[in-house]
Amino acid sequence: MNQASQSRPASGSGTFTTKDGTQIYYKDWGTGQPVVFHHGWPLSSDDWDAQMLFFLSKGYRVIAHDRRGHGRSSQTDTGNEMDTYAADVAALAAHLDLKDAIHVGHSTGGGEVARYVAQYGAERRVAKAVLIGAVPPIMLKTPANPGGLPIEVFDGFRSALAANRAQFFRDVPAGPFYGFNRPGATVSQGVIDNWWRQGMMGGTKAHYDCIKAFSETDFTEDLKKIDVPVLVMHGDDDQIVPIADSALLAIKLLKKGELKVYKGFPHGMATTEADTINADLLTFFKA
Repeated sequence: MNQASQSRPASGSGTFTTKDGTQIYYKDWGTGQPVVFHHGWPLSSDDWDAQMLFFLSKGYRVIAHDRRGHGRSSQTDTGNEMDTYAADVAALAAHLDLKDAIHVGHSTGGGEVARYVAQYGAERRVAKAVLIGAVPPIMLKTPANPGGLPIEVFDGFRSALAANRAQFFRDVPAGPFYGFNRPGATVSQGVIDNWWRQGMMGGTKAHYDCIKAFSETDFTEDLKKIDVPVLVMHGDDDQIVPIADSALLAIKLLKKGELKVYKGFPHGMATTEADTINADLLTFFKA
């Protein structure tokens, strides 16, 4: 994997170029043990603001990248699938010469973490991993995964994105993503607007392709292969990635897994319940 020649920029952010010419944007702040954050669909590294600031203040080196096709990275029309996503992460880790890193992935980013650690963990750059509201083992309903979501759900995502992406990217955060559709929910318009802003920064082709990547990729063998400690965190009111067919199955496949279930927490709990999530992450990091 080709890495850019420049050293870490003094600004704390930069880009590098992958072997297929894709520019990947990343933030890299602080010193200490590196923590790499992997965002969900269709967002960007900005979705980790609450975690980046918190762990920077605790003495960690915090890193987050915009997945290809998302945020400030190239709006690619190819490579929008998990093997390439994982290869991009491996290139990032090599570019920044990360060692003993903790990788934290939310939703689609959790799938990216699982694939990356399984395929590249032997490079000994990884110390631990965290899956938050993550898609593994597989979201799609299949004969081998009868509890999954039917293909029509994801076809609906594709149709809504193609018809009116701007409106779709309002409806998701205003409704199920943060649980703002639940009775008594404290709705934050700023959080909704920030989700929309991040989503609209990315490329619609990459976002369209990524729906297949996060819904149809089977991470079963990846989870079995991972040999580092993994914390699985999931809200039991996650309306985007239902817990019964994700975390409760994933934990059974991990060699060194720990499961924490959060009563009533939504899919976007790292934002709406950041204090709780950050405290539990810190405990795991220090263990």
